[in-house]
Amino acid sequence: MPGDGNSPRGHDEDSSRDVFKTASVPPKRFWLLAAGVSISLFLTLIDSSIVATSLYTIGIEFEAAETVNWVALSYTLAYLSCVVTFSRLSDVVGRRDTFLAGQAIFVAFSLACGFSQNLHQLIIFRTLQGIGGSELCPPHLEQHIGSLIGIVLAGSGVLGPVLGGILTHYADWRWIFWINGPVGFVSVALFWLTWPGAEQLPTLQRRRWREFDALGSLLIIAASTLVVFAFQNAGESFGTVWAQAVFIAPLVLGICCWIALLLWGNLVTRRFGDRIALVFPVNLFRNRVYASAALSTLLLGFPYLLLLFSFPLREQAVSGKSALAAGLMLLPMLGTTALGSVIVGKINTTRNYLFESLLAGAALMLLACGLLTLVSGPDDDPKALGFLTFAGLGFGLSTSAATMIAAVEAPIKDYAPAQGILAQLRILGGSLGITSSSVLVHTQSSKYLAGILAPKDKASAGSSGSNLTSEQMEAVRQAYSKAFQLGMATAAGIAGVAVLVACLAYKRTRISIQEKRENLATEETARRTAQGKSPPGAKDPV
Repeated sequence: MPGDGNSPRGHDEDSSRDVFKTASVPPKRFWLLAAGVSISLFLTLIDSSIVATSLYTIGIEFEAAETVNWVALSYTLAYLSCVVTFSRLSDVVGRRDTFLAGQAIFVAFSLACGFSQNLHQLIIFRTLQGIGGSELCPPHLEQHIGSLIGIVLAGSGVLGPVLGGILTHYADWRWIFWINGPVGFVSVALFWLTWPGAEQLPTLQRRRWREFDALGSLLIIAASTLVVFAFQNAGESFGTVWAQAVFIAPLVLGICCWIALLLWGNLVTRRFGDRIALVFPVNLFRNRVYASAALSTLLLGFPYLLLLFSFPLREQAVSGKSALAAGLMLLPMLGTTALGSVIVGKINTTRNYLFESLLAGAALMLLACGLLTLVSGPDDDPKALGFLTFAGLGFGLSTSAATMIAAVEAPIKDYAPAQGILAQLRILGGSLGITSSSVLVHTQSSKYLAGILAPKDKASAGSSGSNLTSEQMEAVRQAYSKAFQLGMATAAGIAGVAVLVACLAYKRTRISIQEKRENLATEETARRTAQGKSPPGAKDPV
């Protein structure tokens, strides 16, 4: 069935599908489908941050305070490693089937996480849960769904710690995973029942299995995992490991895999053209605007996820707040992230202000991180709430702008990997933010708590019910406060680089978003026409 996003493409269909047709879904069906997609994406994205306010509780229950960060990192690493691969895989299997398979895996292992009996089981199930979440590639429909996804991306990160705090406080930390079961069932039902017919879907070309970039998939998984693993392992190690093999070996191997991935992409582009569907199309980065959006996404992911994990930790350790109260402190950030996404969608309806949106987002994140370096003791909490609003607004603006840039700057044939790369770079930057939090907390704990707090007492430091003396509590507050300030100083520096990178997206002459979409459709039609006139066998991969 041509155009349904799930039927194999035959050579006899090529001539009838030379002209690219956009989606034409009835409004009621579209918004119900969008709701199903948004709920599913919300669940997978929120699970990267929902554990932030529960890590203390989980670490205490499993007596593993030093390694509990892997509960968060295992999910983000799995998601990070596989999201681009599964985005490209959806060009082979189809958007619908990839989406449904990913949701089934995600929900199944969400439930398994809730039944974990030790930290090792929880980490394994979280990894498999992250793999399922990475398969949820959004369908290529109208521009409205892009705005919705921007809001989901921006809001899920902040709402995660809030919901995690509520569930941990009033129920049990296991419910942060079990809740995905019933909600996931609703999203799958909506998605399945409202998936459009072939005549209503865009005429996307399906790729064959032999065109799938298996080598590129392995390289990008290894590259993403090894770099983050090196820094997280350093954060958990006692003493200085920066010059030791435990840090250098995975870091160097990861960098080599990134270099090999780029070389492989260039080789395939020169020798095989479009006959291999690259998971990481290097040609995308020859577009200065897309490259600027992608690199900005990488850089701004660092301060955003660093904030989501380190701020609740600071509130519990420095201000003595509960997991619930620490999560609620992020609500101002949630409101402004949603506001930023709405603003970008609104102002870019008829005009093209994507460059200004991207630049303003980076600048606001820089301002927020700079101001948060001034936050020290519990008395500064009201100021911190105000500063968080700038960070939320900045992330909302930049995330939605980058998502829209990818939709209108990337060729239609590379839509899935273009969006997948954005998601991967955002999580890569965020994962490095999480690991930097681990490094700073560990370093400052070693500095301030050595000889004052026994290792077994560190798991309960700052939590309600801990039996620490006033001297010990003051040392804990100093350690976590200093770690947060240093983290914000680092984040400010990275946000400053993001401001410079965002400037690369400037174009003196710009056309509207609608005109850009029409140009992409024309280019895709021309590409398919030229492809159809190629000599017999020219389209078959080597």
